[in-house]
Amino acid sequence: MSDETELKRLYWHSRRGMLELDVLLVPFVQEVYATLDAEDQARYRKLLECEDQDMFGWFMQREEPQDADLKRMVKMILDRVQPQ
Repeated sequence: MSDETELKRLYWHSRRGMLELDVLLVPFVQEVYATLDAEDQARYRKLLECEDQDMFGWFMQREEPQDADLKRMVKMILDRVQPQ
């Protein structure tokens, strides 16, 4: 699969239909994903496999993912919009 095709596929998978998730995930995949190393790209794809309600809780910082890879990706996305 070409990089452009992969980015388009990820863009559509990043659109969750929940505004709170869309405003975080869509810009991330458009602006950051291509710059990530292969491991972080795999982590992002893994994140997209999660349930919307789980992601909502993580991004609203009501809870944290148990999985270290998912925790890293959630932190990366949140740090982008909430710099320390």
